[in-house]
Amino acid sequence: MSTAPSQVAGLSGLTSAEAARRLGSEGPNELPRSAGRSVPRIIVDVLREPMLSLLLVGGGVYFLLGERIEAVVLLLLATLSVAITVVQEARSERVLEALRDLSAPRALVIRDGESFRVAGREVVRDDLLVLEQGDRVAADALLLIASDLHADESLLTGESLHVRKQAAREEIPDRRPGGDGQPYVYSGSMITRGNGIARVVATGGASEMGRIGQSLADVGTASPRLRRETLAIIRACAAAGALVSLLVILLYGLMRGSWLDAMLAGIAIGMSVLPEEFSVVLAVFMAMGAWRIAQAGVLTRRAAAIETLGSATVLCTDKTGTLTENRMEVARLWAPGAGWAEPAGAVDQRFHPLLEASVMASAVSPVDPMEVALHAAGSGAVGKQANGRTLARGYALQPGQLSVSNVWDDEDDRIVAAKGAPETIASLCALGADEHGAMTEAVEEMAGRGMRVIGVAIADHPLGPLPDSQKEFDFRFLGLVGLADPLRATVPEAIAQCRRAGIKVVMITGDYPATARFIADQAGIRDGELLTGDEVAALDDVVLANRIRSATVFARIMPEQKLRLVQAFRRDGGVVAMTGDGVNDAPSLKAADIGIAMGRRGTDVAREASTLVLLDDDFGSIVKAIRLGRRIYDNVRKAMAFIFAVHVPIAGLALLPLLLGKPLLLGPIHIALLEMIIDPVCALVFEAEREERGVMRRPPRDPHEALFSRRMVGWSLAQGLLALSLLGGIWWMAMEQGLPENEVRGLVFFALVGSILALIVANLSSGPRSGGRISRSLLIVLAAVGGLSLLAYLSAAVRAVLNIGPLHFADVAAVAAVALLLTALLAGLKRVVPPIPRPDQSR
Repeated sequence: MSTAPSQVAGLSGLTSAEAARRLGSEGPNELPRSAGRSVPRIIVDVLREPMLSLLLVGGGVYFLLGERIEAVVLLLLATLSVAITVVQEARSERVLEALRDLSAPRALVIRDGESFRVAGREVVRDDLLVLEQGDRVAADALLLIASDLHADESLLTGESLHVRKQAAREEIPDRRPGGDGQPYVYSGSMITRGNGIARVVATGGASEMGRIGQSLADVGTASPRLRRETLAIIRACAAAGALVSLLVILLYGLMRGSWLDAMLAGIAIGMSVLPEEFSVVLAVFMAMGAWRIAQAGVLTRRAAAIETLGSATVLCTDKTGTLTENRMEVARLWAPGAGWAEPAGAVDQRFHPLLEASVMASAVSPVDPMEVALHAAGSGAVGKQANGRTLARGYALQPGQLSVSNVWDDEDDRIVAAKGAPETIASLCALGADEHGAMTEAVEEMAGRGMRVIGVAIADHPLGPLPDSQKEFDFRFLGLVGLADPLRATVPEAIAQCRRAGIKVVMITGDYPATARFIADQAGIRDGELLTGDEVAALDDVVLANRIRSATVFARIMPEQKLRLVQAFRRDGGVVAMTGDGVNDAPSLKAADIGIAMGRRGTDVAREASTLVLLDDDFGSIVKAIRLGRRIYDNVRKAMAFIFAVHVPIAGLALLPLLLGKPLLLGPIHIALLEMIIDPVCALVFEAEREERGVMRRPPRDPHEALFSRRMVGWSLAQGLLALSLLGGIWWMAMEQGLPENEVRGLVFFALVGSILALIVANLSSGPRSGGRISRSLLIVLAAVGGLSLLAYLSAAVRAVLNIGPLHFADVAAVAAVALLLTALLAGLKRVVPPIPRPDQSR
């Protein structure tokens, strides 16, 4: 806006200094959000990890033993471990915070006597908002000036009718959304007509939308099941490790007499048993999973959604803007006596009055998708009737009067153009029985093709005072306009993918049954019956639970009925994903296992109630998220199986020499180095692992299936014991050959590294891989591990710190043989006993 409305209205607004003060004292104009973890908080949490404590104690014991180099190395490894973890988790927090920060709407405010735009979150109480057609209201405000101002408050009230606003008078009513003649506008509502200036009375959580959002935010959400299960396993392993460590310290101290060495042995055993990678893997996978899903156009607000995506059995979606493009276009015209026409190319002149009147009955600068489409279709038909005229008055939608009219004047005469529901327009025109019958037949024909149908009429009226109601004009019926909202091109294939994946797609819409069925057929939702809102209301919960099993389309559904449908699907044993955008959708989004809010047209309240936010409002993005959710869960399971398996040979090699009275093989420094391999492998290789072939051709995962199932634990133990047996064999053979202690330790240590790489390969895929290609992340890890191993092999200083001897050619051959043999044995074992049963994965 180029000129400051303050100059016209005589209003100067707040000063910039006062606005800044209020923003600081009252907070930004946004719904409260849970605070992320700061870097100091992350450091404190990392310092509490048991593994770090063991490393620090181990370093202290080495100092007491006089092994200062080993002590410094161990402390450096501890510092490096802290730094890596802090950097990873801090990046995760930044990624998640950036993903949560959806772009806020901007507002035109008057401050210091000038108008300028600010971010919606910077609007404060007593700011003056300049409102024009098409604006989204940034905060609850009291109208000081209003010129033919109408607002769409459906996001708050669920009512589709636009409401008329008026400037505040001496007696100001209580704030209450809905109803005509109010002086209030509300945060999240849309100005559909006119303009005005309003003073902000409530922002953020104090607004009408904010109150609902806060009440929903207060509802507690359960901790993600994966996190609960992982923490339980870690606690159990920590308790077992602590008990074994104490026993080792006692036995070593009593049997060998060196209590400091006993402490080192106990610490090594504790470190080898404790699977502290579990929590790191889960945190990294959830953060990176949220980022990957965001690349598909879906914002993840809660980690639990990533877990649940692979279990979804029912996907409830609305129509407009999700299955369709939310972009109306005029598809068909019908006029009495002229028949049918399609507005592609030149339109017969007989339909020009119909198109011209539809444009004249719309806003001059349209925002509503339907009116934009009417302007586009009628641009070539607007002729002398509209040219040179001025808009004298508009009549808005009223309860029971589903039509709008615009009055256009010039110096000589007056024309009134009306559009609205066909039945309402027919009533205004007082159509006879035959005319009404012909119109009804045309309406049914268009609705059967999925079109939204409006009637159009025109009237001549003398200059002078205007009546209070549209009904007092003498309208002539011009015809019908059919508008289509095109189906998104990606929808049919996305729904086909859902069907192949065992997910039932259900369309829930407020449209007429004929329109809903047409769009559903186009989208590929052809099976199943259609239920209307009236039919749903007439069914009790038991009967409804039976009917929904065969129903796939629900038409003329009210927002409150969505909640009942979600509850019915869940009672029937389904894992339900539900889309929604309005405040009235919030209860059903909260009740669903996966609530999916619309990012473009949705409210903040709907977002707060949801677990996912669809950034592009595209149904295809939901299917992509489900696909990624299945991939992420598969990869978490592979990483956990690897961690379980790899700790078996590490713990066995730390404990076996002690039980047999032999020199210790692994100390804290060796296990710390191995952890430097294991952590990046879990975070880098397994997280980046490609999806299983046929991931969307298998049924949804049982939501009650344990991650650490007996089969998974058994497979991990089998892998670990097989690796331990090979490593134990090579250790025993080296001892029998009389090799020096440090050479035996070097041989077993490098063989253990090779075995870890074999376990990585074994766990990377539980089924065939597409093309069998090695991922880039695996190549990076193999190169890094190979380089570090070569450094340790060639550097006498590194060997001295690790207390390992040089490897001879026969030793290198033995290390390679162990790694290759273990890889072959695990591959054969997988063919005989698949680690995780899969349905047919063929494409």
